[in-house]
Parts: sequence; C-alpha cells; structure tokens
Amino acid sequence: MGEARTPAQRFADLRTRTLSGIAVAAGAFGLLWVGGLPFACLVAALAAVTAWEFRAITAAGLGGGWLAAVAAALPVLALPLLPQAAALGLLAAGAALAAGSDLLARRPAPAAWIAGGVGLVGLAAMALVALRLAEPYGLETAFWIALVVVLTDIGGYFAGRLIGGPLLWPTVSPKKTWAGLGGGVALAFFGGGLFSWATTGTYFYEVCTVSAIAALLAQGGDLAESALKRRFGVKDAGRLIPGHGGALDRFDGLMAATLVAAAVTFWRGKAVFIW
Repeated sequence: MGEARTPAQRFADLRTRTLSGIAVAAGAFGLLWVGGLPFACLVAALAAVTAWEFRAITAAGLGGGWLAAVAAALPVLALPLLPQAAALGLLAAGAALAAGSDLLARRPAPAAWIAGGVGLVGLAAMALVALRLAEPYGLETAFWIALVVVLTDIGGYFAGRLIGGPLLWPTVSPKKTWAGLGGGVALAFFGGGLFSWATTGTYFYEVCTVSAIAALLAQGGDLAESALKRRFGVKDAGRLIPGHGGALDRFDGLMAATLVAAAVTFWRGKAVFIW
C-alpha cells in the first residue's frame, strides 16, 4: 500500500485547476450567450485543437494534424450557414480525405484512427452547435450540458480525494475511483435538475435522470481517452489548459455528454427540458 497523503497533497493541483477553469469558462460563456456564428467559431476552434491532439496521439511523427483539424472544424463553421445534412456530408468528406492521405501512404492503421477521431470530434462539436441553435431552450440546453460536465468533474474530484477507495479501472486510470464516479453522477443529478427547475421550471425529475446518464457517459468518455493514451504511451494530450492538460483531456467528457443530449433532443424532436 502507498503512503497516506495529507490533505495538502490530495488537493495540490486544486488552485491551478480552479483558476484555469474559471478563465476558460468566462470566455466560453460569453460566446455561448451570443450563439450563432461566434459560438460556432469557438466550438470549431475547440474541435480543431482536439482533432490535432488526437492525431498526435495516434500517429505521432507522421504529420497530418492540420488536415485532421480542418476536417473536424470546417463542418462546425458551416452548420449555422448550411442545412444539417450538407454539414454532415462535409464532415464525412473531410474524414475520408484525412484517412485517404494515410491510405495513399500505405498506412492503414493511422487511417482508421484518423477517420474515427475526426468523425467523433466533428460530430460532437456539430451536435453542440446544433443544440445551441435549436429552439426553444437552445441557450439553456447548451449551458446545461456544460454545467453537467463541470459538476461531474467537481463531484468526482472531491469524492475521489476525500473518500478514495477502490479504483474504477486500475489498468487504465490510476486515480479514478468508484467513489469519484458516484460523487460526479450524484452532483450532476441534483445540479442538472435544479438548473432545469430554476431556468425553465419544467420536469425536474426527468432532467435529473438525463443529467445522471450524461454524467455517467461523460466519465466513460474520460476513461476511453485514458485508455487511448495508455494504448499509445502518452501521458497528456497536450498542455493547452494549466492543471487540465490538453483540449482532449478536458473535453472528452463534454463530447460524450453532448452526444447524449443530442440523441435525446433530436430523436424526440424536443429539448431535454420538455417531456
């Protein structure tokens, strides 16, 4: 067994994580509030950096990061201007082009990774912009997604460090615990429902349930990214955000939660706040 850590050691990174998180949130919220093309530009930039990092992890030294970045970002920028089907076609074409460059160089393994990575990152980014554009409750939905992910992170961070206990997936993540998983889901459950009650006044319990599912899958997205980095022997996806790592390190959970919200919203034809 390892040595018990003091409270100061357990929360040594808290100040850096908090300050950088506040700085990122402040800028992002302003563009989220404005919506439209400005918000799409923010999400496209995030998609570009995330796709670049994904390429760097899965095909280090082979280049092609710029192609992955453009392929993931361009459909996001096009979404406020084109029909959704056309933007999706642009994403498919970009992913195929990025993969094709590897296939022409006789690199089938990196081609498969870049096609999947560009497709997943681009689709999640497009879903976030589409949800913000949707009416009614587009602004509330986009903010709710971000809130659920933040609450999941906060609940997991404090429950994991204060309670500890068995690791969730020891071979993939040496820090994530079952207590952290429960804490993150619980805080998102109540926080997501309270947000719905305070802003739209609708369907507290239904939104609580969807918030918990989104939180669970957000942590699953985080674990999937940890497994990806372990598979390729990478510690951090990047150093974009102090205390948080790269864009992929920070926004893997956001992608998963966004896809949950998009599935619930567009499958039903109603915002998550309407049941």
